[in-house]
Amino acid sequence: MPPVAPSEYPPPFDSESVITAPTDPEDERIEVGVAIVGGGPAGLAAAVKTLQLLEDKPELMEKLGEVPVAVVEKGKVCGAHAMSGANMRPSAMEELFPDMPRDEWPVYREVTKDAVYLLTEKLALPLKPMPPNFKNHGNYVTSVSKLSRFLAEKAEEMGAYILTETTADKLLVEDQIVKGIRSGDRGRGRQGQELGNFEPGMDLIAKGTVLAEGVVGHLTYAALDHFDINGLDPQRFELGVKEIWEVEEPLDTVIHTMGWPLRKAAKYKEFGGSFIYPMEDNKVCIGFVAGLDYTDATFSVHDALQQFKLHPFVKKILKGGKRVGWGAKTIPQGGYWSMPKRLSVPGMVIAGDNAGMVNVAELKGVHYAMHAGMYAAEAIVDALEKDQVDFSAYDEKVHNSIIEKDLYKTRNASQPFTRGFFFGGAMASTMTLTQGHFPGGHWKNHDDATYKMEIGKAGEKYPEPDGEYTFDKLSSVFLSGNATRDDAPNHVRIQNEVPREVAQTWVSMCPAQVYEIPEDQLESDAPVVDVHVTASNCVQCGAITAKGGRLTLPEGGDGPLYTET
Repeated sequence: MPPVAPSEYPPPFDSESVITAPTDPEDERIEVGVAIVGGGPAGLAAAVKTLQLLEDKPELMEKLGEVPVAVVEKGKVCGAHAMSGANMRPSAMEELFPDMPRDEWPVYREVTKDAVYLLTEKLALPLKPMPPNFKNHGNYVTSVSKLSRFLAEKAEEMGAYILTETTADKLLVEDQIVKGIRSGDRGRGRQGQELGNFEPGMDLIAKGTVLAEGVVGHLTYAALDHFDINGLDPQRFELGVKEIWEVEEPLDTVIHTMGWPLRKAAKYKEFGGSFIYPMEDNKVCIGFVAGLDYTDATFSVHDALQQFKLHPFVKKILKGGKRVGWGAKTIPQGGYWSMPKRLSVPGMVIAGDNAGMVNVAELKGVHYAMHAGMYAAEAIVDALEKDQVDFSAYDEKVHNSIIEKDLYKTRNASQPFTRGFFFGGAMASTMTLTQGHFPGGHWKNHDDATYKMEIGKAGEKYPEPDGEYTFDKLSSVFLSGNATRDDAPNHVRIQNEVPREVAQTWVSMCPAQVYEIPEDQLESDAPVVDVHVTASNCVQCGAITAKGGRLTLPEGGDGPLYTET
C-alpha cells in the first residue's frame, strides 16, 4: 500500500466553533479583572506578577473588582497535567521572587555534573567535549508539576482565585475584542446527554485574558485561526514519555543521550534522545523524546523508552529499582519560525508553550514561560491603568527579551535532522557555535501530519513488558493517576475510517492506548480500517493534534494527576 499522510484525513473540527460572544445574561456572568487560562508556569507567573504590581496600585486593584485575578485550570490541581524534563534556568525565579532564598525554591538540586552519551546498541560513548547546548551547570532540576503547585500556592496567598477542575471551553469575542472565556459543561454522558449532576458552563468576563494553556492550547489554536495570527511556518512537535524511578544507587549527574534506539537513516526521520536526571533522595526521572515528523507508522515513543531502558548503561542505573511515576506530553519544537506572528490581540495575550516558546536545541522552556507570564502581567496592568485593551506592549517585551533572542539563535536547530542524524547533528553543533549565523536564513518547518506514513518495522524490535524494567501502556496510564470516568463524552476528534497506515500511526503513537484497530481488522487486507477510541484512557499529551487529529477538552478534572513530572 502506498504511504499516506494523516493530513489527508482532517478531523471533524472547526476552530470557529470555539469562538463565541458572551451568552449568559449580564446578571449571571462572573466578572474578574484578569482571567488566566492554564495553571502552569506561564499562567501562574502571570498571576503572581499581576498581584505584585497591583500591590502598589490600589485604585486599579479596586477597579478590577472582588476577583482581580482568576486562574482557570482544567486539572484536579495546578500541575496535574504538567510534565517536562525540567532543567530550569534560574533567571525567572530570581526575577519573580528576588528576596526568596534558593533553598525555598521548588527544585530538587542544582546541576553540578552533566554528561552526554552517544549510544550504540551495546555501548555508551561519552561525548567530549560536551556539545555546548547540553551544558546545564548552574541550572536546577525540578518538576514542572511541583513548580506549578508551588506557584499556585504563592498566587493564592496573594489573592488569586484559582478555579481547578474547570475547562476554558470557548473564547468570548465581541467586536473582535476578547472578553474572557466560557467554561465547559459538567455532567454529560457519553452521547452528550445531561446527567443528573449536570452543570452548565458559565461566562467568565475579564478585562484582560491570558492564554497560557500549554503546548496544544484549545483556545489558543482557535484564536490563531480566528485572528489570522498563525506563524510563518506550522508548529512542529515532539512527544516525551517520562518515568520516575526509586533506585538503589543515587544519581549525581544530569545525563542526556542520543542515537540508539532511534534509527539514523534519513528516510525514517527519527530525531530525539533521552534524559536521565537525579531528583531527591534515591529517585531519578528518565524520559525519551522524539519528533512527531517520523514516517514509520509502527514507531512508538513509549515503547522506544522501554527499549532504551534495556541498554546496559541505563539498566545499570535502574538496577534493583522500582517505577513509581509515569507521564507523557508533547513539546513544541518549531521554534522561532513557528511562533505566532502576533502574541496579542485586543483583550488577550498568549504566553508559554502554546506560543511555541521552547528552545529545542538547549532543551529549555520553563524559564521562557515564566518570563512571558511576567511580561504579560506588566503589559496588561499598564494598559488597564489607562482603561485600554491594547496589550501590544507585550509583543514588544517578548521581541526584546531573551525569549526571542534565544529562539532566533536556534531558529534552524531541528529542521536539518529531517536529512538524517549525522547531517542534523553537524548542523546543530555548527549553529550553536556560531550563535545561529550558520546555518542561517529560514529553513522551513513542515506540519508533522503532512509526512507520509507507511507500515514499517520499528514495532518489531520493541520488548515485551516484563513488569521489572519494561511496562505496557495501560499500567502506565494507571500510574499517571488518571481517573477519567468511562462514560464521559469523547473529547478526541478524528476520522474513524482511515487508511491502515494512518490508523496504525495513531495506535502506535499514543502512549495511553486510546486508539485501537478492531481485532477482526488487524490481519485483514482491507486498505481502510476503523479506529475505536477509548477516550477515558487519554492523558491529554496532545500528540493526536500533531499527527492528524484534534484534542479538545474533556470535563474539568479528567485526565492525569501528576505529582512529580
